[in-house]
Amino acid sequence: MENNSPMGNTLKDKPLEGVLVIDFSQFLSGPSAGLRLADLGARVIKIERPETGDICRTLYISNLEMDGDSSIFHAINRNKESFACDLKNTEDILKLKELLKKADVVIQNFRPGVMEKLGFDYEAVKGFNPSVVYGQVTGYGTEGPWKDKPGQDLLVQARSGLVWLSGNDQPSPLGLSIVDMAAGVQLTQGILAALVRKSISGQGALVEVSLLESILDFQVEGLSIYLNENDRNLPLVVPPNDNVHSPFGIYETADGYLTLVDGPPATLVKIIGRPDLADAFKDRETEILKAREIKRIISSHFKRKPKKELLKLLDENGMEASEVFTWNQLIQHEGFQVLDMLQEVKRTNGMSMLTTRCPIRIDGQIYKAGKGSPRLGEDTLTILKEFVP
Repeated sequence: MENNSPMGNTLKDKPLEGVLVIDFSQFLSGPSAGLRLADLGARVIKIERPETGDICRTLYISNLEMDGDSSIFHAINRNKESFACDLKNTEDILKLKELLKKADVVIQNFRPGVMEKLGFDYEAVKGFNPSVVYGQVTGYGTEGPWKDKPGQDLLVQARSGLVWLSGNDQPSPLGLSIVDMAAGVQLTQGILAALVRKSISGQGALVEVSLLESILDFQVEGLSIYLNENDRNLPLVVPPNDNVHSPFGIYETADGYLTLVDGPPATLVKIIGRPDLADAFKDRETEILKAREIKRIISSHFKRKPKKELLKLLDENGMEASEVFTWNQLIQHEGFQVLDMLQEVKRTNGMSMLTTRCPIRIDGQIYKAGKGSPRLGEDTLTILKEFVP
């Protein structure tokens, strides 16, 4: 951007076109923020170590490898460029500095102190690029007894209390990297807010998020309830989310699963043919005390009935319920297909993969980008010719 302002250019198809993002981050949290900025039109250049690159290239959550890199790397780094740079090589450092002078946004997710040692922390970059928006992700912040501990998703799930909210009788983690993705969302929000301020005043910013703070914010509903309970020794949540209301939950049927959310208790009592259950719903306090018993009775009834029959009956009686889908069932359903949520992305060598698109629509426009993830150092020479004198 010639004027270092994301709002100083002619409006184009995507709102962040013209914004240059230099991304040092690895794994998922920082790169997921870079992905969202790229989806919205920003040019995102990954800074990668020669020969090995982003460690996520070899981060396998399955045996699926494509064109030499892990599937998760492809998914989280589509629509980006790769600049191979040795941060311990003086010549490479000088070239990188020239690139950083042109940056609107810088992203990094190293442990506290690492970027200071490398000479590319916020204060250092701000010295030669005063209006830069510098976003950084840490595990637990930059102070306190945990600041140097590994910021790994499962470890943070455990420390945050999140693993108690799954509805099991023992702690159980979520089956996806929810902490990393939550931090990426928070970092994106902070960067976008700082870019708006920059467009108004020209002032740069240091945007900081941590994995722990991000996932605590995602738990705001349950955590706020807990903080205001009279007895802090109670379980975080009585499984599964009985503090909402007792019918709430997922139930097994004769041929699958359904989830029941809401509806008049009297109607539910009538549907399952247990008039004696009405006493359990006579007031809120009784309902909470008898939550497990209520669920047990509902579960026993539902297990004997076909899913389709139950869903029809629940719908006709104003009860909010849904089938529990597998991914295979989901992607074949019209409700999913009408969203046009998938896209094919391709590398320059023709390797392609199917993945999700940006979930944001602006003025009704769906944002897709067919460019796949970069091969290590693929864009180094082109970037040097463009940015380095």
